[in-house]
Amino acid sequence: MVVSGKAAFLLCLLSLATTLLAGTETVQPSNYTVPFNRSSFPAGFVFGAGSAAYQTEGAATVDGRGPSIWDTFTKQHPEKILDGSNGDVAEDVYHKYKDDIKLMKEIGLDSFRFSISWPRIFPNGKGKVNDLGVKFYNNLINELLSKRLTPFVTIFHWDVPQALEDEYGGFLSPKIVPDYRDYAEFCFKTFGDRVKNWVTLNEPFIFSVNGYNNGTLAPGRCSNHVGNCTAGNSATEPYIVGHNLLLAHAAAVRVYRAKYQGYQKGQIGITLVTHWFVPKSNSTASLEASSRTLEHYFGWFAHPITYGDYPQGMKSSIGDRLPKFTQVQSQLLRGSYDFLGVNYYTAYYAEYSYFTSGVNGSYYADIQTTITSVKNGVSLGTATALSWLYIYPEGLQQLLVHIKEKYNNPPIYITENGVAEAKNDSKPIEEALKDGIRIQYHDSHLKSLLEAIKNGVNVKGYYIWSFLDDFEWGSGYTVRFGLVYVDFKNLLTRYLKSSAYWLKNFLLK
Repeated sequence: MVVSGKAAFLLCLLSLATTLLAGTETVQPSNYTVPFNRSSFPAGFVFGAGSAAYQTEGAATVDGRGPSIWDTFTKQHPEKILDGSNGDVAEDVYHKYKDDIKLMKEIGLDSFRFSISWPRIFPNGKGKVNDLGVKFYNNLINELLSKRLTPFVTIFHWDVPQALEDEYGGFLSPKIVPDYRDYAEFCFKTFGDRVKNWVTLNEPFIFSVNGYNNGTLAPGRCSNHVGNCTAGNSATEPYIVGHNLLLAHAAAVRVYRAKYQGYQKGQIGITLVTHWFVPKSNSTASLEASSRTLEHYFGWFAHPITYGDYPQGMKSSIGDRLPKFTQVQSQLLRGSYDFLGVNYYTAYYAEYSYFTSGVNGSYYADIQTTITSVKNGVSLGTATALSWLYIYPEGLQQLLVHIKEKYNNPPIYITENGVAEAKNDSKPIEEALKDGIRIQYHDSHLKSLLEAIKNGVNVKGYYIWSFLDDFEWGSGYTVRFGLVYVDFKNLLTRYLKSSAYWLKNFLLK
């Protein structure tokens, strides 16, 4: 993956970061003759870092916040979290946000992506507003703006209020659509005078599949033959939930465009995630498998919001289990985004597999594809601390060109891109801060991104996942995604990693 010249450059960057940590002056590495930094990107290109409410805020029972399905899931099913942990305290951004914003400014970021906790605003999902929750987000937004950092706000990042889950099953019911719309409208009305970048949903694919097909994430539903769940139907529920997520997205976009966008002058979009899929061989079956898998991952949501309906391949493979849109719903969905958020981490080989009736009845069986990171004993890219994440930067460019060609070249923000290290508390902190693999990852992906831009893809910004080491869903605190190291053993003290200093140097140019 890394050629010798790049390897030498990365060593120079690590040396640079170490010197910066020591507080001494530095110079640009002399052997890097063609500068690669923010000036390589178009004027106005946004560089930021991201977070999510449940993963970072903590303060789970503070100041009137209600429980979400993640509070319930982590308490009832600690065995589904690798270290049995939860987000009750997390990194306590609720109390430490001002210091965190100072670090963002020190690094030189343009923007911070965060999500609003639905149950912090509406403890019961609807009805009475929690004024202290509103105050927190007002303070956070104002503090960002005071430091000239642009808020990039996700309205829903998987934390369904438990009250709505109890009342009607959350996103399994169409009743959630008006409740979500009303919550989103409250956000527009309350924060939209300052927030100009809205994401309706984060990764509806992961929420639908891992929450309702595999049961590995909240609310933990699946069929017995798929996973360890007490309830669920992996053949139907992922598609029902995905359908209601799309309708909720369309409802929020409609109210924003009708009542707020005209005078608030903001933009609204959605964040979708996918891997890139490489045919495992040159056979027609492998070529079709890679295309089909991308359609079932990314097209599941990208196609309806662009063209008003599910892709034909999904309709053929899933049949009557895939809900249908009415004509009115289709019209609301078509073109329901001003920009597309794209989350990309890795790529896989894809090859055709026929699943017999004994294992049918799930999302993955419907794709008729096996995905793997290894071919002839060789991995697709550089291995990392996460078993599912191999470094394959060319996949980002290939994905973006695909989106350009398939979905009318929309404005795109890379809303997540990042790599994790193992937590490894046995390392001294000064050693743990030397995260060369993260520098390698972002350097290579930014170069791939720049190639996509040169190929005419309309990319507007790039957000690193994540700003802080955080609660990483099913992995708990066993891995570290952050630019900023969090010392979970010592008052959640923050330290800039080598990658943060590398990024600071990159952004100064």
